[in-house]
Amino acid sequence: MSSVQVTTSSTPRRALRILYADDVRELRDVARISLSRDGHQIECVEDGFQALERLTADLNAFDLLITDHHMPRMNGVQLVARVRETEFAGKILVFCSELNPIVGEAYRNLRVNQIIYKPVFPSDLRRVLSTLFPAESAVA
Repeated sequence: MSSVQVTTSSTPRRALRILYADDVRELRDVARISLSRDGHQIECVEDGFQALERLTADLNAFDLLITDHHMPRMNGVQLVARVRETEFAGKILVFCSELNPIVGEAYRNLRVNQIIYKPVFPSDLRRVLSTLFPAESAVA
């Protein structure tokens, strides 16, 4: 007997392994709750330095890196630049409250997959994830 997973068009059809870096605890908690409810595995860290340490410990542990832009010790641009020096094959999503044109260009030059401006609502995040991880990776 086979099981069938029913999803809406705005939800990725497979569980993702996500690393989320943000210095605001409440935002990490909201992301953890909403992404976990959608069946994703999410690990949260407080800054870019911790994200880089976790990511480089196992480059295949995550499908997606989500990073805030403004963080202490290592901001999002610095994190993405360091990640691009590795063999990380996952996708990169940036959350930010504002970006000046120079910083936006830096992210584009680093080939981030998407930039989302805060506040990020769960429905918006689901839509972006379904675009980044289309239906061909569906689970049965």
